[in-house]
Amino acid sequence: MYARRTLDAYVKKSSRQMPVLLVTGARQVGKTTLLRHASGRGRTYVTLDDPLALRLAREDPALFMERFSAPVLIDEIQYAPGLLPYIKMAVDRIRRPGLIWLTGSQMFYLMKGVSESLAGRVGIAHLLGLSRREMLGQAGQSRPFLPLPAQIRKRCESGGGLGLKALYELIWRGSFPAMALRKNADRDLFYGSYVQTYLQRDVRDLARVGDEMAFLRFLRAAAARTGRLLNISDLARDADVASNTAKHWLSILETSGIVRLIEPYHANISKRLVKAPKLYFLDTGLCAYLTDWSSPETLETGALSGAILETWVVAEILKGFWHSGLSAPLYYYRDKDGREIDLLIVRNGVIYPLEIKKTAGPTPGDVRHFGALERLGLPIGPGGVICLARDALPLTRTAHTIPVSAL
Repeated sequence: MYARRTLDAYVKKSSRQMPVLLVTGARQVGKTTLLRHASGRGRTYVTLDDPLALRLAREDPALFMERFSAPVLIDEIQYAPGLLPYIKMAVDRIRRPGLIWLTGSQMFYLMKGVSESLAGRVGIAHLLGLSRREMLGQAGQSRPFLPLPAQIRKRCESGGGLGLKALYELIWRGSFPAMALRKNADRDLFYGSYVQTYLQRDVRDLARVGDEMAFLRFLRAAAARTGRLLNISDLARDADVASNTAKHWLSILETSGIVRLIEPYHANISKRLVKAPKLYFLDTGLCAYLTDWSSPETLETGALSGAILETWVVAEILKGFWHSGLSAPLYYYRDKDGREIDLLIVRNGVIYPLEIKKTAGPTPGDVRHFGALERLGLPIGPGGVICLARDALPLTRTAHTIPVSAL
């Protein structure tokens, strides 16, 4: 079963302009499926998960490039970064757009090689799991989210209803295509296998994991902190590892597309902002599995309920930007006076503030801290509260309720 992806438009655009395309993202988000579907029959496919292909790529990269000549799709390029200079030579020799497509699920060491070897020759895109709009079959109409009243109305009209039960079912199952498109798939079997495979194949070498149980404790401790300010010392203590180890492992999770750190917004005139980032898992199903929520109902009524809703909202907004081939200008606000705003979207020099609440009846008090943004010296656009309300209604002159169905 293939679900069209919003990133498909960027793939076509990039391939008309750049000789190399690199699509990054965690395993099982659909990178290979997307590119094989877009390539049709005219492009050779080779995966470096194949031991024979990997051996050739590492031991004789020149022969590898001769055997798998352009146009070609090379899967899991991070296993043979030594290919990158030979890819550069090939595209410089042929000088034609759309020659070589690459996928990578580990960017920890790969990006340095890409920036050194393929600067000016490569379009880079990030793929996450299926967005809600992609699940609804609206990939072609999906655009980056901004809380503009006209956009919210259109999104509510096209987004259908999304009640509490359906929302937490969506959050609990997650957005990996294997789970999102197969309603009868065994959730525990999928995520149990995913975590085991991830430990065995993608992390051990990078993180130098000697104790797999310690890393699993770390994963679970990180998942329990989704939607919260990151405190490395607390995370390391709960996982029973050194702070430097926790910091290293977290950087690998981020560059492997498992988590995202949202930084506080800084402006030169404001030096009172806290500096700790907020931690978000990029797939709520994986997060719920790691924190042992056995059903959507227990997740919805449990201690993680509000934080995982915020996590899902942030991930959906992030997908809107990344799947359109754009950087995601997402931040949060918190100052030392205790004023907090869950999410800021900074687009074209305008700040759009958002609160995320598990409530069907937000009040003007929920947006009371929006006025603190005036000190930043930038224009403040419309904002609102993303919540469980059914309708988009004004809260103040510049803030609205935003139903989750608008995402």
